[in-house]
Order: sequence, then C-alpha cells, then structure tokens
Amino acid sequence: MSYDIGDLLRVMQRLRDPDTGCPWDLRQDFQSIVPSTLEECYELAQAIEHEDYGHVAEELGDVLFQVIFYAQLGSEQNLFSFASVVDTLVEKLVRRHPHVFADGQIEGVVDDGTTVELVNESWENIKQAERDSKLQRGVLADVPVALPALPRAQKLQKRAARHNFDWRSSDAVLAKLQEEIAELRQAMRADSGAEIAQEMGDVLFSCVNLSRHLGLDAETSLRHASDKFERRFRNMEAAAEQAGVEFSTLTDSEMDALWEAAKLSLR
Repeated sequence: MSYDIGDLLRVMQRLRDPDTGCPWDLRQDFQSIVPSTLEECYELAQAIEHEDYGHVAEELGDVLFQVIFYAQLGSEQNLFSFASVVDTLVEKLVRRHPHVFADGQIEGVVDDGTTVELVNESWENIKQAERDSKLQRGVLADVPVALPALPRAQKLQKRAARHNFDWRSSDAVLAKLQEEIAELRQAMRADSGAEIAQEMGDVLFSCVNLSRHLGLDAETSLRHASDKFERRFRNMEAAAEQAGVEFSTLTDSEMDALWEAAKLSLR
C-alpha cells in the first residue's frame, strides 16, 4: 500500500484534532513552526550537497510536511487551504512561463524556441509587473528582510545590477574589497567598535558582490568552506588524540603543523 497526498492531509488533520490529536502539534501556530521550517530546508540542502539522495527524499518529505502544516493552520482559521496554495502556485507558474504554456494553458505548447537569456529577461519583466500591481514601486521593494544575510545581500545586488547599478568587472569589485579592508584596518587602529562593525559589514557585502561577479553563490561557497574547515579541524583533533595530547594545550606552532598535515591528508 502506498500513501498519497490525501493521506498526508488527513494525517495532518488528525494531528490537529482538538480531542484526539497530538498535544505538541495542537500547541503550534504559524510563528512557532517557522524555526522548524528553516531547519528542514537547511537539512535538505545539506543532503543535496552530500549527494545523499536517499536522504534527500526523506528531507523533501519533511519540507512538504511544513507546507501541509501551514495549510492546516490556514484552513482552521479560514485564511487559506492546501487547495488554494496549489491553485495559486500553478497559476503563478503558468503565468511566469509564457514561453512554455501557450495561451496560459497547461497543455498549450509554444512552437518558437527561446534562450536562457530571453527567459531571464521575461521573468524579470513579469516579476516587475507583479510588483507594480502590488504598488511595490522600488527596485528593491520585495526583497525579503527575513532572508539570511548572505543570500539577501546577493539578491539586493542582483536586483540593482539589472538596473545598471553594478561594477563593470570582477577586478573592479576586488579593488573595492581591498579598499574596504583598508578602511577596516583604519577603524581597528582607531579602536572604534561601532566603526569596526560597520566596516566589517562593508567587507562582507563586498565579498558577496565579488562572489556574484565570479558566478558563485555566496551561501554555497561559505557552506563549503565551513564544511572544509570542520573536516580539517576534526582531523587535527584526531591526530592530537592519537598522540595522547590534549588539543587545547598545543602551542601555536604545533597547531599550525597539525593544520598543514590535515590539509595534506584531506586534499
């Protein structure tokens, strides 16, 4: 027997049943499950990065459950339903892909070919029309404030770049990054906490800009760097333990030696 989406919706209804449901699920509201939603999305991203596709399927289920949970809450409060979520999504996908769905019909086929560049241009024009209809006049009007800092910075920069506010080359961005680092050094010499924090933010923002100009996703690059650091650090700890030495008692030069050895062994 295989379960389907109807079974999942029913399970969610049962979990939220006031008389026979789960006490934990009954206590939740829109705000309380947001941390779980973010956590599930990051766990999905991690499984994909590790190419653990069996785990990807499981994590996709966890993410889908979050959608079902919100839909149940919306239904209980007469705000929206799972059906309206699906209806809104399908309508939006069809509307935003006129190069695929002829005459706005799911089975409508467009005969003329297109390119990624034309698709991106059309997508942005459609998005701008949607912003206009919502009276979101500014170029940056609908960039979510709740996004994590790195992807939000990248999204702000990409949006501005589409309106010709951008550096002309990655070399120019690198020069700007070096300028921001120099200003950070100056703030550090002045020992001004507020100024240091501001200049550090400018350095990070410039790093995101450079990443974008190099065709890289800043969030993905940093996640990979963090994973690499963790692997190397664990290798150092293991080496210290094997030598019978407490890691925290190592000198700087001993730690440097272990770090270089970890880099070689994990290369």
